[in-house]
Amino acid sequence: MASRRPALRFLAPCTPRSQLSVSLSLASRSSSRRALSSLPGPATSGQTFAPRRRYLGWAAFGLLVTVPLTYKMAIDEPLNMDSLAERDQQLKADQGVSELSPMRLRMEKFVKEQQKAIVRALEEVDGTKFRVDEWQRKEGGGGITCVLQEGKVFEKAGVGVSVVYGTLPKAAILKMRANHKNIADEKNIPDSLEFFAAGLSLIVHPHNPMAPTVHLNYRYFETANPDGSPGAWWFGGGCDLTPCYLFDEDAIEFHKSIKEACDKHNKDYYPRFKKWCDEYFYNKHRGECRGIGGIFFDDQDESVADKENLFAFIQDALKSFVPTYVPIVNRRKDMPFTEKEKEWQQIRRGKYVEFNLVHDRGTAFGLNTPGARVESILMSMPLTASWKYMYEPEPKSREARLVEVLKNPKEWV
Repeated sequence: MASRRPALRFLAPCTPRSQLSVSLSLASRSSSRRALSSLPGPATSGQTFAPRRRYLGWAAFGLLVTVPLTYKMAIDEPLNMDSLAERDQQLKADQGVSELSPMRLRMEKFVKEQQKAIVRALEEVDGTKFRVDEWQRKEGGGGITCVLQEGKVFEKAGVGVSVVYGTLPKAAILKMRANHKNIADEKNIPDSLEFFAAGLSLIVHPHNPMAPTVHLNYRYFETANPDGSPGAWWFGGGCDLTPCYLFDEDAIEFHKSIKEACDKHNKDYYPRFKKWCDEYFYNKHRGECRGIGGIFFDDQDESVADKENLFAFIQDALKSFVPTYVPIVNRRKDMPFTEKEKEWQQIRRGKYVEFNLVHDRGTAFGLNTPGARVESILMSMPLTASWKYMYEPEPKSREARLVEVLKNPKEWV
């Protein structure tokens, strides 16, 4: 690690000016005392008084010059440490995470808290504990992957948090400028940029084909300028329901809950993000949606709303998951089903896998990120699935009705 600057240099960017003024005042007094203590002791002769007075005069002048300069450097210059990951690690160690912390640290704290809450709720439904794996990336960051397999209710459930620090090469910067012009100056695009990404992803595949699969992801992305200051940022995410057997009341309840979370912040969010979801989670090669939708959005930055308002929306949307999904799965988890209905579930899961591996941008981004943890990225894959050649549901059956809705998305609320 590169040598650190004095403590003042590190703390100043995160310390209120009033506190900094006190620190500087104390530093001034300390410097004055050190100057006095270095002078000769008391003398009876007046010969030593004049040099002492001149010395104090120069010391006072030095303080008048250096204290404002030190203050300005502390405020204006970024900490000169090796990487964004190291700076954040030091910041958390020194000050913890509060409402005044950088958004990337607040998002990391929030998703880790929500991961614990969601895991507790799903464990209560299933009666089985999740396996918890904590992992680190040598490039910076790490994550916590919680997985439940072959439980009483859930065949597989995964709730993962990832915190990624890395470097974007110039080719990636150029590509991202299509949606984010502020990521770099068009006339001076750097060879690389540091970035930070944090998010929570979950997937739940129940045993019972009457209980729907659900997927959720909320994330935050930020770049750092070459001088270490914050660069471009945006939020993304969404939540969608993928039933094998369609219960209209479940679909209505799910969409109503998401709409309420959206409407608290902007009444345009739900219709816009619902349409985006139907278009994104779409198996082009099958000509049908992956499920019955929900919301999906990406690249939400200052052109949409300020950072604090978007973060508040993300918090409400993620917190709505447990009170929305748990009642639905509790209604369906003990319903009777046949072997034929289980077979249909396996076929639908095959379509789910196809989308995730062929079309999902998040999966592709994760697998192509240096130091990728493949097991966590592919956590969304079901434990079992099936691909039957030329399988078609019987006309006018419940299976056929689901396919019709997948081909022609409905407005549920």
